Amino acid sequence: MPDFLSKILSLAEIESLEQEIVAEAQAGRQQAAWHKLQPLRKAQPHQDEVAWSLLRIIHQRCLPRKQAADVVAEIAQSRHQDVDIMTGLGECLEAVHDIDDLNAPPPVNTVYHTIVERLAAFAKDREGGPGEEAVLRGLAVAARMLARQRDEIAEKSHRKLVEISPKNSGYHYNLGLFCKTRGRFEEGMKSNQIAVSLSDQRVDSYEWNLGICATGARNGAVALDVWKRLGHKIEMGRFGLPEGPYAGCKVKLAERPLAERTADMDDPGLEETIWIERLSPCHGIVRSVLYQNLGVDYGDVILIDGAAITHHTYGDIKVPVFPHLATLVRQGYQFFDFAGTQDEPRQLAGASLDLEDAVIYSHSESFQLLCANCWRDTDIDHENHESEEKHVVIGRIAAPGHVEPARLLDQLDKALASRGRCQLYAPDLSAAAGFSTRASVEKRRFDLLTGD
Repeated sequence: MPDFLSKILSLAEIESLEQEIVAEAQAGRQQAAWHKLQPLRKAQPHQDEVAWSLLRIIHQRCLPRKQAADVVAEIAQSRHQDVDIMTGLGECLEAVHDIDDLNAPPPVNTVYHTIVERLAAFAKDREGGPGEEAVLRGLAVAARMLARQRDEIAEKSHRKLVEISPKNSGYHYNLGLFCKTRGRFEEGMKSNQIAVSLSDQRVDSYEWNLGICATGARNGAVALDVWKRLGHKIEMGRFGLPEGPYAGCKVKLAERPLAERTADMDDPGLEETIWIERLSPCHGIVRSVLYQNLGVDYGDVILIDGAAITHHTYGDIKVPVFPHLATLVRQGYQFFDFAGTQDEPRQLAGASLDLEDAVIYSHSESFQLLCANCWRDTDIDHENHESEEKHVVIGRIAAPGHVEPARLLDQLDKALASRGRCQLYAPDLSAAAGFSTRASVEKRRFDLLTGD
């Protein structure tokens, strides 16, 4: 008997396995789901019904992403001539790729490129005829998953879908979503406005992306109307944009957000997770002084996307961490490195209260370098780390550009004098204030504390 016949499954067996796999995944047992999936993997090259079952399982996010990608690659290899299954694979890629981590580099798995190339060929063959629309749906999704590598194909596919079916609100929304992630906020706003107008009932994803695009386009009136429709207590505020009482949150800043990248420079560069003063559902003011040079820093106004990447735990509170979409306003703060000593936690940082719009930001008390897995772990209590006692403190002072260094230094000296036994050395600030002798002394003490 041929070997493949031993792998053939009945329709009842396929249905039963699919139900069991979905149930295991929904119960949080993805590895058990993966184990039960193996008979389907073996039968997939020989049975269309099994291939479609696997697509449904992947679409419901029942597998860890890496394992889902492996299954997608297996199906693509054995079904590369099947236009319907390849189209289904394209549409499934949103469930395989981490779309919430907006600024991640392009996926390294070559199956993404394989699917795009096959679907592009299918779309060309079916141009203007039956089946083109379905292929374009899969192609648009697959190309968009490749960061900025296949933008021309992704945009052409989205626009063609709108042309084929102009009354389909989802097509306009997807075009707007593409434009948003590419920093073309005015175009994204218009596409989402059309999507909203074509929908018989409110679709929150349409509204949210319209609000984000309007904010990115600096159209405060449209953004305000959206947030009010969604029930937010918000009014027009600073920077000509809506502003309301929102809790602070964290943002994963990128040196090169997806919206500002090119195909030749298609990675986020340096990244750092910081706090913002959240002004609306999608924008806020950076309230951390950055540890690295990302081209955005304390006081700048940034646009964030609506889907949190993860949550960081602080005691009983889960703080969402959003991706950085774009920088709206650069405030031009000046920065000075410092090193110091203190007897109590946050003693130096607390002196910020006596400064004029400036802040003393302690990186050794606030900055934590985590591996990718730990960074995403919602059970790590960041409050425990950030409350650790630090006697030697290293960080940066941030001050508005209009504050004279000499005035800032005088305020700093007075603030520290009233706070007991603590010392702070900022040689660059002393030099900028015109005190070269003091700067030289502070440089030696700074180097001693920092180990330079």
